[in-house]
Amino acid sequence: MVTLTSIKADDWSRKTSKRLGRGNGSGKGTFCGKGCKGQNARKGAKYSPSFEWGQSPLFIRMPKMRGFTALNQVRYTAVNVSTLAKIAEETTDITKLVLIAKGIIKKESDVIKILAKGEIAKAVTVEADKASAEAMAKITKAGGKIEMK
Repeated sequence: MVTLTSIKADDWSRKTSKRLGRGNGSGKGTFCGKGCKGQNARKGAKYSPSFEWGQSPLFIRMPKMRGFTALNQVRYTAVNVSTLAKIAEETTDITKLVLIAKGIIKKESDVIKILAKGEIAKAVTVEADKASAEAMAKITKAGGKIEMK
């Protein structure tokens, strides 16, 4: 039967600390395993993780990033005509709220661009921020229209 008093921790589960500076007979006396003098013998002495002992450091060996990222860039969420064709089976007015409900865009502030991949046969009214010329042609050919904001 196992009781709380009979449970014993494994020998390897608790690491005993080094008893440093307790005489040379202990094996860790005088210099306490740190060798003689120098940076590594001092207290709190550590080389930085990036130090590579005379080898060219990794951040020097790597190529540097070029160019810059524009702060005012607009990231469009692409919506294909084929996706609109699937939604057109249920509704003819396609707005951002409909696209959010279908899980195509995440939030109402997303900027949408309609692209021409796929075909559409049903007339739909699409509300978008931008559209490619080919996508506009496909939607108008099917009898629909795109309302740009």
